Amino acid sequence: MAPRFRRKVLSPLLLLLGSGLLVYVAIAYFSMYQEQRDLAEKWQLQSLEAAAAARPEGAAVVPTSQKLPAPASDALVRVVIPRINLDAIVVEGVTKEQLAKGPGHMTETAAPGQPGNAVITAHRDTFFRHIVELEKGDDILIRRQGQLYRFQVTGKKIVWPTEVSVIRPTPDARLTLITCYPTYYIGPAPKRLIVFSKLVDTRADVPGQPVTRGASQ
Repeated sequence: MAPRFRRKVLSPLLLLLGSGLLVYVAIAYFSMYQEQRDLAEKWQLQSLEAAAAARPEGAAVVPTSQKLPAPASDALVRVVIPRINLDAIVVEGVTKEQLAKGPGHMTETAAPGQPGNAVITAHRDTFFRHIVELEKGDDILIRRQGQLYRFQVTGKKIVWPTEVSVIRPTPDARLTLITCYPTYYIGPAPKRLIVFSKLVDTRADVPGQPVTRGASQ
């Protein structure tokens, strides 16, 4: 009776369960894609508005050496990492719902590009799948309301989730990326991968101008 039960009941049930999981994942990824598309449109609008405000009609482009004003606190952040072909809009907050939309900025940390330690986290099976491949000297670009902040990776570290020193404030502008580790672990990953970087350059983010010039390849 057992073999017959497995063939007639258990096997179809497992197939149904597997199909359901595939549909669930497909819906989740489609929803994430839609959210990112909508956020990218809002980010583009903010960037154009910031560029128009910073450069009156007929005026020259703001020199890179000129000190740029801090962007609005609600300005959307775009993170670009040439080494791993990542280009995503960052959301505010790191709840399960927020991380389903994109990388999340820990709201209690500094705004990316401003003095302090800005912390961005994302799932290891979506946006931050390949940050383990980053090496010292690689560029991480932050585009925020008409400004382009270029960070360079200074190192990586594997820690336990209880290691909170990695998110502590810093006197200078830093950017810390966090994801679960090991990257391809089955089930909840036990550790965290930390990528550290420091701000090395700030300039006006001119619409239409390449942002990856000088980035590590």
